[in-house]
Amino acid sequence: MQINNLTLRKKIVAKFTLKIQVPTGKSNKDVIKPTPVNIERIPPPISAKFQKEVNVISKFFKSNKLASNTKQPQKSYAQVLKQNINTLEIIKIKETFLSIGTKKIDHISNIVNGNAKTKPWIQITTKGPSRKQVIIPMSNDNNSKFMKNSSVHVTNINKTLRNTKSKVLVDFIQSDPLGIIVVTNKVSLQSNLKIIEHYIKNVDNINTCQVEVLCLSQWKSYLKIIGIPYFLHGNMQDCLTSNDVETIIKQNQIFNNITLTFKSQVIKVSSKSDMLILWIDIWDIQSGSRSKGLINCCFNIGKYIATIRGTNMNPGVLQCKNCWKWDHTTFLCRIQESKCVKCNGLHKSENHCEFSWCCKANEKTSPSLLETKKDKLCPYLFKCSNCWGNHQANSNLCPFWKNCFNREWH
Repeated sequence: MQINNLTLRKKIVAKFTLKIQVPTGKSNKDVIKPTPVNIERIPPPISAKFQKEVNVISKFFKSNKLASNTKQPQKSYAQVLKQNINTLEIIKIKETFLSIGTKKIDHISNIVNGNAKTKPWIQITTKGPSRKQVIIPMSNDNNSKFMKNSSVHVTNINKTLRNTKSKVLVDFIQSDPLGIIVVTNKVSLQSNLKIIEHYIKNVDNINTCQVEVLCLSQWKSYLKIIGIPYFLHGNMQDCLTSNDVETIIKQNQIFNNITLTFKSQVIKVSSKSDMLILWIDIWDIQSGSRSKGLINCCFNIGKYIATIRGTNMNPGVLQCKNCWKWDHTTFLCRIQESKCVKCNGLHKSENHCEFSWCCKANEKTSPSLLETKKDKLCPYLFKCSNCWGNHQANSNLCPFWKNCFNREWH
């Protein structure tokens, strides 16, 4: 046996196998072949640090092996057939409706296959001011008198609240077109409201008859009433008004304990339609439970049945508070100088008596004009910048204001 011509493995095996000479005179069949004996050296023990590295490497290779073995599930025959059917349906829709675009074709195919989009969520209740605000409706005279010593009133109210061991304290007081807003650090309880109300009514130089019941801020919910004809009694002249709607709502038991935030808006469905939509805004709580209880309810208006639906906020056509024109906001107004709401002059409405021509003394005119003081109201007629009527630009007598929810009119 030549060791040089063998491979390395065979060389090692041949080195460690026992060589037994076969005796003469006997055949090879009778001789038992010796079993090869492998002598392996015991490896040295692996250190703990190196053992951790080996374990990490082995785990990495195992995870890669599993990832390579996992194959993506093959599509079944039914799934492949479904895709082909969708393409055939799209081709049929395109052949039948030649003028339809690609978006409408996809929309029709989704409806046929039951993959149509869900209806958009309607936000009925909008976020109102914080419940930490206590609203006190009062007249403008009381408002101006009370706000002169607002810091003193804050300290006096806090003293009375501390005496009752209340955790609610007043942070500051601010004026509002409706009256006064008292901002507290926490939501006021009924006992706290009574203390604040008692203090305000006992303040000197304030008319208590012109101070209304205070309340916490509430949220608004928007609803619409459908199924009512524009001419309710059949006459083309007698159309339904917002005052009629208020009387109907007061008489109906569905609207118990529900107050309107504003007058209801009566708008035609379209210029050629004889039906209308009533838009009503109600005071609601944060969860919107009052509006949810009214949705899908029905009630009678004459011989007709009206249904209530939820709707998004309908702000209508917006009026700018800078130039007092319609169909844009104050932020997007392009006029740099602010205009007066009373006379359309190039000054603020607060400074009307100082800068307006009608409030200045003029002896040349007949009759002669007398100067009006700051504290007194302007006795002369105002001029609207929109319809040129004898009223302010934001007056509810203006036809622009009456049709603020009718965008086609504007």
